[in-house]
Amino acid sequence: MNQIINMVMRMFMRKMVSKGIDAGFKKASSMRGKSTQPQGEIDDFGNPVQSQSDVRAARRAQRQGGDKSAQQAEQAMKMLRRAGKP
Repeated sequence: MNQIINMVMRMFMRKMVSKGIDAGFKKASSMRGKSTQPQGEIDDFGNPVQSQSDVRAARRAQRQGGDKSAQQAEQAMKMLRRAGKP
């Protein structure tokens, strides 16, 4: 009986840890491009001035670029997990 309980607990913990790792990699890959901002003209107060279309284009490019890195991170984690299994 004790072995069955241990087996179920190990399975549950393995799933929870892998979900946590996946969530962490998704968050990290989505945060990767947020620090870079395209700069346009600068107003009198030193603030960058951008048109709405420039801001939208930058956000769109950032979203599209982040998806690829998230997919690559997920694939890498799957390969590592498979390689680590006995």
